[in-house]
Amino acid sequence: MPEKFRNKYRIASHRKPNWDYSADALYFLTIVTQHRKCNLGQVIHSKDISFVELSDFGRIVETEWFKSFEIRKELFLHEFVIMPNHLHAIVEICNENPLNKNVDIKNVEMHGRVSLRNVGRYV
Repeated sequence: MPEKFRNKYRIASHRKPNWDYSADALYFLTIVTQHRKCNLGQVIHSKDISFVELSDFGRIVETEWFKSFEIRKELFLHEFVIMPNHLHAIVEICNENPLNKNVDIKNVEMHGRVSLRNVGRYV
C-alpha cells in the first residue's frame, strides 16, 4: 500500500538517491502550477496547427524563466515549452570547476528510461 502523508496518499520520490542535483548534467524539469490551474495560457486549435497562447501571467513566467539563465552563469537552457498549467524544460548545469573541463556531456546518463548518450551541446 502506498505511503500516506497527513492521511493522503503520495507517490515515492522520482529523485535519484544520493544524486547531487547541483552536479554538472542535463536535467529534464517539469514545473506545475499550484493546484494544476491553467493560468499560463490556453491551447488554440486552428485549421493547420495547435499552439499555446500565453496569458499575461504566462508571459511573465516566460520572461522570468529567461532571466534565470541570464543571471546564473552555470545554467544553460536547451529547450523548453510552456503549457497551460506546466512548463517542461531541458536545462544543463555546467559549473566552472576546473575538474569539469574534460567532462564529455555525451556520457551523461539520467536515471530512469532516458539516455542522453546521443545528445550534443548546442553551440
